[in-house]
Amino acid sequence: MEWFERLPQKAQDKCYLRLVRLREMGHELRRPEADFLRDGIYELRVSLGGVHHRILYFFHGAMAAVVSHGIVKERVIPPKEIDPAVERKQRFEANPAKHTYEEA
Repeated sequence: MEWFERLPQKAQDKCYLRLVRLREMGHELRRPEADFLRDGIYELRVSLGGVHHRILYFFHGAMAAVVSHGIVKERVIPPKEIDPAVERKQRFEANPAKHTYEEA
């Protein structure tokens, strides 16, 4: 949430709309809005003013869980960005309640 709140308002709006689309479409969301990377990790793709924001997520049942954010993609997301997302996915799956954000 801290990363999201530091974004310029237009980028926040665009990222939020992409998250809404993910909620609506789930597994059906495809390029150019989303893409599969590897090991169960997907990316939400948001571009604004030449900056390419990438939000990494995975599915836990019907729910999508965000595990990383703020990646500026040049051509390919580097393994050093995906590997921590895979590790976070494993931690989440071990204890979903501990790692779930709930809006107040």
